[in-house]
Amino acid sequence: MLERQPSFPLSAHSELYDMLIPKDNFLRQMKELVDFSFIEEELKDKYCLENGRNAEPPIRMFKYLLLKQIYNLSDADLVERAKYDLSFKYFLDLVPEASVIHSTSLTKFRRLRLVDKDLMEALVEKTVELALEHEVLASNTLILDATHTASRFHAKTAKEYVQEKSKSLRKTVYQYQESIKERFPSKPTTNSLEEEITYTNALLDVVEQEEHLKQLPTVKEKINMVREVIDDIHEEARYGGDPDARKGYKAADYSFLGYKTHIAMSDERIITAATVTSGEKSDTKYLKELVETSKKNGMKVDTVLGDTAYSSKDNIQYANEQEMKLVSRLHPVITNGNRNKKLEFEFNKDADMYVCPAGHLATKKAVKKRKDSSQNPQLKYYFEVEKCKVCPLREGCYKEGAKTKTYSVSIKSNEHIEQEAFQETEEFKRLAKERYKIEAKNSELKHRHGYDRANSSGLFGMKIQGATTIFVANMKRIIKLMNEK
Repeated sequence: MLERQPSFPLSAHSELYDMLIPKDNFLRQMKELVDFSFIEEELKDKYCLENGRNAEPPIRMFKYLLLKQIYNLSDADLVERAKYDLSFKYFLDLVPEASVIHSTSLTKFRRLRLVDKDLMEALVEKTVELALEHEVLASNTLILDATHTASRFHAKTAKEYVQEKSKSLRKTVYQYQESIKERFPSKPTTNSLEEEITYTNALLDVVEQEEHLKQLPTVKEKINMVREVIDDIHEEARYGGDPDARKGYKAADYSFLGYKTHIAMSDERIITAATVTSGEKSDTKYLKELVETSKKNGMKVDTVLGDTAYSSKDNIQYANEQEMKLVSRLHPVITNGNRNKKLEFEFNKDADMYVCPAGHLATKKAVKKRKDSSQNPQLKYYFEVEKCKVCPLREGCYKEGAKTKTYSVSIKSNEHIEQEAFQETEEFKRLAKERYKIEAKNSELKHRHGYDRANSSGLFGMKIQGATTIFVANMKRIIKLMNEK
């Protein structure tokens, strides 16, 4: 049951917080800046207001999730630290002598209370509201990009992932007591996940029998991480790795298995909108959604920056409708075509026809409409195939046995012509130089907040990780900008 009016007991020891937690402590600053009551409003339909035992307040449970994200801790290590770290207890609205939750409560909170909740939307909206309130968000420029997060299992199965974690535990233990390997169970000889888990549990039993070993912080962290991985696999019953992860591409020769987070960021480097998808989704389709969400959250937008992925015809039309500048270069194929330079045909303006590299003039032309209405139509030029059959330059140009020889060029739409002209202006070039800021933000999310890899399996878990990560990153940025004022 959710208490209607949560009470916060007084304590004679509360003055310790003022004595020992400095004013510039991030948790203190965030606690004093953010009214977290919106979390209770967001989750109240997941609790009973009439029956059952009093539940741990949802605000406090959510704060535990934030602490887990900020300090990259397993559930067990988070709860252990909350027992003695006064800054944690202060942030959690606990008096110094208060007890903390059991780690399983946090697992249940994620899986039972957060289901069907768009936490990302609520958290980003709250941070944008704070940024506007404290006047640290004033620009009208949005920078768009997508960053990828590898699956928790990468391209591994759950069995391989457990194997990796148990190996890491063994290596850590050997640093302190190498002789213990003689007591370890024999490694599995099959490819069975169940056998790997049985082996790993037996390994844990041996290590935990050594009291001096299991109390070492580095060993304890490894033990807790292995147990959390095994518990997640049992709970989710996902024995084949991550079923929601999909293969995406960052380059022609670089793929990843996982997820994408599509991000809109202000010029002040505050994220104003974000959405998490599986890895194969195209960046192009999310421009409108990100802009509209940023506007709904209170930002005014007159300029949008992005890479070539956002310069589709639909996006250019949308930007024109909204009277926004779209600072996104057209794809080189649209601007220059994708022909091999050696096979490039030249246009003869007097004849109004193309001439092939061998000097033969096209005999006729026709408009070819595309099935996809978002693609530009083409002009197809026809050449005398009999000349092509005996041409000394036919290799790579004429396909043997073909009954026709054509050369097609796209007819640029008015939108593309205008965008091509805009991208040559000094204004476009000046604005485009600001796009590096979102690359830096993506790097920050990955390297400072652990967003390079999913910490759970499934799209639901990835969305929770994305929401808490972006909330923390935004709060750090807002507090920094406020302190600089």
